Amino acid sequence: MKKFLTVLFFALCAAALLFGAGCGKTSEKIRIGVSIPSADHGWTGGVVWWAEQAKKDLESKDPKLEIILSTARDSAEQVNKIENLLVQGVKAVVVLPQEPAPLTGVCEQLKKKGIYLVVVDRGLQKDVQDLLVVGDNREFGRRCAEEMAKRLNGKGEILIMEGIPCEVNTLRVEAFREVMKNHPQITILESQSASWSTEKGLKLMENFLQKYKKIDAVWAGDDDVLIGALKAYEESKRKDIKFFIGGGGSKTIVKKVLNNDPLVPVNVTYPPRMIAYGIEYAAAAAKGTPKTREKRVTISADVITPKNAKFFYYPNSIY
Repeated sequence: MKKFLTVLFFALCAAALLFGAGCGKTSEKIRIGVSIPSADHGWTGGVVWWAEQAKKDLESKDPKLEIILSTARDSAEQVNKIENLLVQGVKAVVVLPQEPAPLTGVCEQLKKKGIYLVVVDRGLQKDVQDLLVVGDNREFGRRCAEEMAKRLNGKGEILIMEGIPCEVNTLRVEAFREVMKNHPQITILESQSASWSTEKGLKLMENFLQKYKKIDAVWAGDDDVLIGALKAYEESKRKDIKFFIGGGGSKTIVKKVLNNDPLVPVNVTYPPRMIAYGIEYAAAAAKGTPKTREKRVTISADVITPKNAKFFYYPNSIY
């Protein structure tokens, strides 16, 4: 009889496992895939750092969660890694696309398999995602322009250092120029791309300094570019530029604001932390408890000043 009961117990356990109920405390992991660019410059370095923090935080709070984090050097590698996620039983995927066009097709594949999809920062060519988490690029450009105009008292000669030609850059620059239309005594001397790169920011600023004998202010448009532009200006030994405005909220630039650096009086946020928000939304949806029914979540652009800089300063962050 004892032998029969033992056999029956194990048979029931096997049946329970077969039908997903488990025996004892066994349970299936809820897998979330995250696909982001490699840390090829400051802002994406911040994205990687915040993704890692979100993974640690969410997995520690819920042992059933497993967040599979992958980085990619280019769009082709990112597509391959997302295809790999498809066979790992993920219930949700978070994607920050290297480029919208190459990633749209594989994201459509995700949706056809019923996987919850969150896209962060750069939208796809088609709105196939369940949720889009983005920074407010128009507000970003507008606030940078307003701060610049205010500090110039509505008069001066300025330069614009744009990012990579894409929707994000277009929205920012258009909003910046719209504000400047209200200040006819502010002249935009030139607007060129620095590709959100410190090295290109340095070279472009060197060219600007050679070309223009008088510059009142510079909108670098991005903190990585700003670091390069500041280096070029420092090496030139010139003293005519009143201030620079970047953007992104990097710890290096926020520290300058916090320390009342006269060349960097303010900054405007475009937080890489938005990837963490995307992961949190995906995890909640995968567990059947979505945090929002909206299709789009917009992260506002805040102005960082010496008075509030301590709230935006993350000294342990990569960015």
